[in-house]
Amino acid sequence: MEVVVQKYGGSSVGTTEKIKGIAQSIVRRKDESTGLIIVVSAMGDTTDDLISLSKGITEEPCKRELDALLSTGEMISSALLAMAIKGLGYDAISYTAHQIGIQTCGQYGKALIEDIESEKIKKSLEEGKIVIVAGFQGINEEGDITTLGRGGSDTTAVALAVKFKGSCEIYTDVAGIYSVDPRAYSEAKKLDEIEYEEMLELASLGAQVMHSRSIELAQKYGIPIYVGLSNSETRGTVIREVKNMNMESKPVTGIATSDEDVAVTLQRIPKDVNILSTIFENIGSKRINIDMISQTSPIDGKVNVSFTIPKESLKDSLEIIDDLIVDNKVIVDEDITKFSMVGIGMKTTSGVAARMFRIFNKNNIEIKMITTSEIRITCAIKTEDKLKAIHVIAKEFNL
Repeated sequence: MEVVVQKYGGSSVGTTEKIKGIAQSIVRRKDESTGLIIVVSAMGDTTDDLISLSKGITEEPCKRELDALLSTGEMISSALLAMAIKGLGYDAISYTAHQIGIQTCGQYGKALIEDIESEKIKKSLEEGKIVIVAGFQGINEEGDITTLGRGGSDTTAVALAVKFKGSCEIYTDVAGIYSVDPRAYSEAKKLDEIEYEEMLELASLGAQVMHSRSIELAQKYGIPIYVGLSNSETRGTVIREVKNMNMESKPVTGIATSDEDVAVTLQRIPKDVNILSTIFENIGSKRINIDMISQTSPIDGKVNVSFTIPKESLKDSLEIIDDLIVDNKVIVDEDITKFSMVGIGMKTTSGVAARMFRIFNKNNIEIKMITTSEIRITCAIKTEDKLKAIHVIAKEFNL
């Protein structure tokens, strides 16, 4: 049996009317004799509302209990969708992560999928049922509910496509993957296709259309992902390995920005690699991602070291630093936006960084930090310069 895994985001199932519309689209697809597994996110702003509820109880809710609370959002939307499909005369069944054995490991709020038990879903598909799965959640080795992080329903969908050797379709409130967020740049171009590697960089750098871990998983197992607008005939974007790409025709594929990081500077610490190694190892052990590391030249055996981390991890990181460095002076800069240009064409095109520096200089955009890879250039700039940077770079590179 051919299996298609579809995922519908929170905006697509944001109201009961939208859920009914999605149900009609699903049963039309079912009439094509396809085995359907549907993954759903929580309705609209439900996850944010649940977080607000928890903050009404305590400023620092227990992470185990927070995951248990947040997982209820997807349970509600999956049950409602199953009801809507049944109302159209088709058989459907909703499952939670616990019911189908989505096994996870790692920290609460950032869990990783280890495996999915397939028997219950397989039996339901063989019985002709449309299977609805609550996304974003799993069960750890202790039997506790865990969540996969923001956008984790994408990862649930790709993992199911891998498990059942099916295709994966992600439906959301945008018509596909754009070179630039169209809300920030109205002339942004929609891409017909994009390489896994490029999409992974864009997703990890702030593009919110896809969860970065879902792209990693799809690339590892060669699962193409279609991203498109729910209940629309408009053609979306396919994420896959793109062969025979003319990499020299367009060095930059897209722009991503993120306001979710802070820059931390450790001033005048001893020039000792063991100190930095210990700091970064301890921060990393908390599953906190460190990015954009820079270090000044030593003066009297002392250096300044700067790096970026997620804002939500600042408190934990500062506690680690305080425990390891005595009498340290730490400067935190929250006024940063990570601005990134991504494109496989950078591998074979010289002068991309120089063009960016020239445009930024011409428009008085200060670069605070910078890091690069083969297909990416990321700068930390002032948040107030974000929209200006998007517009001038998008025009320069015809995005």
